[in-house]
Amino acid sequence: MSASRLVLLGTGGGPTPKVTRSAPAFAVAVDGVTYIVDFGNGVARQMAKAALPFRSLRAVFITHHHSDHNADYGNLFLLLWAAGLAAPVDAYGPPPLARMTEQYLALNAYDIATRIADEGRPPLAPLIRAHDIATAGEVYRDERMRVSCALVKHPPVVPAFAFRFDMADRSIVFSGDTAPCDSLVKLARGADVLVHEVLYEPALDEICARLDNATRLRQHLLDSHTTHVQVGEVARAAGVKCLVLSHFVPADSVADEVWREGAARNFDGEIVLGRDLMEL
Repeated sequence: MSASRLVLLGTGGGPTPKVTRSAPAFAVAVDGVTYIVDFGNGVARQMAKAALPFRSLRAVFITHHHSDHNADYGNLFLLLWAAGLAAPVDAYGPPPLARMTEQYLALNAYDIATRIADEGRPPLAPLIRAHDIATAGEVYRDERMRVSCALVKHPPVVPAFAFRFDMADRSIVFSGDTAPCDSLVKLARGADVLVHEVLYEPALDEICARLDNATRLRQHLLDSHTTHVQVGEVARAAGVKCLVLSHFVPADSVADEVWREGAARNFDGEIVLGRDLMEL
């Protein structure tokens, strides 16, 4: 078995489109097979830029139903199908993922039918095998990896998940969106890589000043995310080898050394500041 590839397709946090970072999405590739975690806007184009073959998609995972994480869930399938995807793909995520899949197919029924008739493509619906998950545990296994999940703390969104990929060469954990919680620490225990969201709390005043719902948004961000100092505490408690920061909030106004210094206060392992299309 060849070494796994981890590609950070999108590393910006929040639903607003950004100039410097794409929306959250990650790829794990093993032996020419691709697995995707989260579907921020533009994930199909990011796959193309990362040279991940469209036909290589085998399984996908959604951490939670916020638009910066699921906006292009259906679009990815539609676009990859138009580019030749012909083998079934398993999709795992919180309810109502199965119902969302049905609705997306209904929304695009005209385009799908036209391409089947004019381009000879196979029906799309049988290629998307959606599975609702609501509890922690193993969710997927094949000859290349085992994927398990844990419930994490991202109020008011319930359930929200983190995912762990255990492969022959290493283990990779994706935090999803979460405040610090014991369940994530347990899931990530001893992992080689932890890809974790991060929030710079001093920037909240600037972020909220531009919005009408500032007080409520500020509280949500504090209750449901992990600060640049707390993320190091999580990595240390889990005993991971490498901490990869991603889902940056804010996306581009905080210096790299600030992110790194905060995480390093409580973690002396390797710290990587994620960038779009970075491969590890």
